[in-house]
Amino acid sequence: MAKKKLRLAVLASGGGTNLQSIIDQCQSEQIDAEIVLVLSNNPDAGALARAEDAELPHCCINHRDFADRETFDQQVIAALQEAGVELVVLAGFMRIISKVFLVAFPHRIINIHPSLLPAFPGLHVQKKALEYGARFSGCTVHFVDDGVDSGPIILQAAVPILDDDTEDSLSERILQQEHKIYPQAIQLIAENRVRIEGRRVKILGAEKSTNTLINPPLRAL
Repeated sequence: MAKKKLRLAVLASGGGTNLQSIIDQCQSEQIDAEIVLVLSNNPDAGALARAEDAELPHCCINHRDFADRETFDQQVIAALQEAGVELVVLAGFMRIISKVFLVAFPHRIINIHPSLLPAFPGLHVQKKALEYGARFSGCTVHFVDDGVDSGPIILQAAVPILDDDTEDSLSERILQQEHKIYPQAIQLIAENRVRIEGRRVKILGAEKSTNTLINPPLRAL
């Protein structure tokens, strides 16, 4: 009997590079999941073209056609429920999720953010990290709650900030890590290894890491 796959909806507003990494991992069966719907609020989103190229079900629900956020979310929820979605994956979806959405999919909505949360939530995070003089940035996969990038953290990847970094160069190195950890987080959920305990997320059977990252590296004595 074939192993049951986790049914995903991927919501994206832009080019869809994280969507592509998830498509690739699903097609190569590196993760036990299938994308049953790609949805965008932007009719010009590159993510829709990627979905079409991969022959995946996709649609656009333009938020500009709705008077308020809740009515838009209700339409999105209806599309997700019709597709039998089990996990909602936000991949550059540039809309704030309302409470009606959270109630419909409790602890079943995840997002990826290009910083080491709780540092630098919101937008323009690489610019903020560079201006602050941070030595590390990175990316975070987290559950979505009713705050801004404030839900319980599933996975993080740390990326050192170099002296000659620009917003673009730092963003590119962070994006490379996003493409690695987002499919991994989905697989952990597909394997039923993720448990939320208050603000902490426990990963059942995870290896312990005691590696310390220092930037710039300490001089050998």
